[in-house]
Amino acid sequence: MARPLRILLAKPGLDGHDRGIKVVARALRDAGIEVIYTGLHQTPEMIASAAIQEDVDAVGLSILSGAHNVLFPRVVQLLREAGADDIVVFGGGIIPEDDIPGLEAAGVRKVFLPGTSLAEIVRWVQDNVKPRGVAV
Repeated sequence: MARPLRILLAKPGLDGHDRGIKVVARALRDAGIEVIYTGLHQTPEMIASAAIQEDVDAVGLSILSGAHNVLFPRVVQLLREAGADDIVVFGGGIIPEDDIPGLEAAGVRKVFLPGTSLAEIVRWVQDNVKPRGVAV
């Protein structure tokens, strides 16, 4: 039997509101996914380091501050530099649709906008994240 997916959820930057990411964490856990939540005010370095230490399959980022164009790509870059570019990075929050192509070009696999259902997020994770190091 394959091990459950391991997802690290994080709030990069100075956001002080984490209710949404906690709701997403609960939905993922209810779907049988192991969730590690790092809390508020995380730097990209802290997030990438935790992702590697926890041996996660994906990192989910939540942001409301408007700094997504800097913080999301930096997490991807740090994972690549550490040789962990197989960790899927996705995110959501208050992100203008016009910014999504740039985030995707930087390596963010999916951006969820406000109003996305929890079922859609869970389904996307189940369909697009696979356990690292396990032959599929």
